[in-house]
Amino acid sequence: MKKSKYSEEQIIGYLKQVEAGVPLKDMCRKVGISEATFYNWRAKFGGMEVTEAKRLKELEGENAKLKKLLAEAHLDIHALKTVFGTKR
Repeated sequence: MKKSKYSEEQIIGYLKQVEAGVPLKDMCRKVGISEATFYNWRAKFGGMEVTEAKRLKELEGENAKLKKLLAEAHLDIHALKTVFGTKR
């Protein structure tokens, strides 16, 4: 996944500006994004505060690490089954 050039704090700031009344087209032009990108940001970060966004990022990192550990465990189990065979 491509890394955004905007931080979560910046994204939440842009969302709050539009909520405060800045026209969407003007904000998108100023920031240099499409309206579709803005709506994707709103779907992901809408209604969040900066601290909540940081916590979300930490949880996503921890989730990725746990998925990697689980995948490695499944590979180990599969390798052991192929080496020793199944129960007869």
